[in-house]
Amino acid sequence: MHNLSIFGTSSDAGKSVITALLAKALQKRGFKTAPFKAQNVSNNARVCEDGSEIGVAQYFQADLLGIEKSYRLNPILLKSGSKGKVTLILEGKSKGEISFKEYLKMMDTLKPIIKRSFEDLKRDFDIIVSEGAGSPVELNLMHKDLSNIFMARTFNNKIILVADIERGGVFASIWGVYNLLPKDLQKNLIGVVINKFRGDISFFKEGERIIQEEFKIPVLGVLPYYNFNLFYEDSQSLINYSQNKSPKIRVGIIKLKHLSNFTDFEPLIADREIEVSFCLDNFDYFDVLIIPGSKLTIEDLKELKKNGVFKKLQEYKKPIFGICGGFEMMFENLIDKESVESDGFEKEKGFGFIKDNIIFTKDKITKNQTYKIFGFEIKGYEIRNGKSEKDILYYQNRNVWGTFVHSVFDNDEFRNTFFKNINPFYEGFDFKRYKEKKIENFLNIFEQHIDIDKIIRCLQK
Repeated sequence: MHNLSIFGTSSDAGKSVITALLAKALQKRGFKTAPFKAQNVSNNARVCEDGSEIGVAQYFQADLLGIEKSYRLNPILLKSGSKGKVTLILEGKSKGEISFKEYLKMMDTLKPIIKRSFEDLKRDFDIIVSEGAGSPVELNLMHKDLSNIFMARTFNNKIILVADIERGGVFASIWGVYNLLPKDLQKNLIGVVINKFRGDISFFKEGERIIQEEFKIPVLGVLPYYNFNLFYEDSQSLINYSQNKSPKIRVGIIKLKHLSNFTDFEPLIADREIEVSFCLDNFDYFDVLIIPGSKLTIEDLKELKKNGVFKKLQEYKKPIFGICGGFEMMFENLIDKESVESDGFEKEKGFGFIKDNIIFTKDKITKNQTYKIFGFEIKGYEIRNGKSEKDILYYQNRNVWGTFVHSVFDNDEFRNTFFKNINPFYEGFDFKRYKEKKIENFLNIFEQHIDIDKIIRCLQK
């Protein structure tokens, strides 16, 4: 049985979601299936039960399949670092910051690590669905491409190409990517999925004919646009969120330059009673402000001082909620003793809401568990280098709220209580059920429009 690579004609073509849906469709047909991504580049990560850190897409995919989450699903994760560097997460553990140039020199070291994780997974599963990254034919980088070319060639994977028709130029992108692929990989292409089609699909019949007859590339299906609004992997996907509601509560999320862990806000974006906006001004418009997580907390804090937002937040009288990096900013001082976020010792004054200091250390905290905070039992995770000297995990006093724990708003009981205190007419909703329904609906649409049986036949050849 062949394994499968999902290539895209571009970034944000929908590879992550299609990897998840296809893996689930194969699982429903009796195949033990797992997702995989050799190398991910994202500030949006999750912590597995074993304490390893992986990209949020692979966490979501594994969660959908009901399989164990571990670094095996995403052995290499890169996060943006300070001064043009990247933070390297290798087999779930942070190895600190390196320059991208240094990283590129590590290819021969990284390939065996990828092979080890993939082969380990293969012992437990029938089919591995390997998600690519960006476009597979960036000609100047193809020899350094770990997620597309290396994976497909090393493991002789069959390939599906995902094309985002919403971007325009779908024919040129399909033709261009296919013809720029190495000849040996062209032979393994099963076909193309046309993604995010708006309107009557019958209007694309001529388009399918052109791709199949003139390009000689099979069309596996045309997938209608679906307003998914879940598991934002990066800022590109985050900006595409949509809301259709008459809000009872307006939430402003401070638009940090190095904002991370966007999935903290999925329950708010999904809530028809809440309007979510990313902002740096007009704070009087909002009923509550959230200072989100940040990959570079001190740098973002300095930027808030520079642009005048810092003072406005200090004077804000309505509820203000800090999560992880945003929570760290609420303390008196942020002290980087071990050069975690800087080139040397650095001390930056915080908002001073909490009488304590944050100390950054290279010893990173990664936990996934149930926490007792704000009087609720909340399933969440921590992923941080900053530590409170007094070991404060969460805080609430008058209008100031905050915690190191991510996914706090996923908890219906806490979220509904928090927002009812802001507006007693707020009703709340069941986010878990909402998420299950959205996934179920999208999977049904996927199975109706994609030729799963043809894909299976090709994998069995």
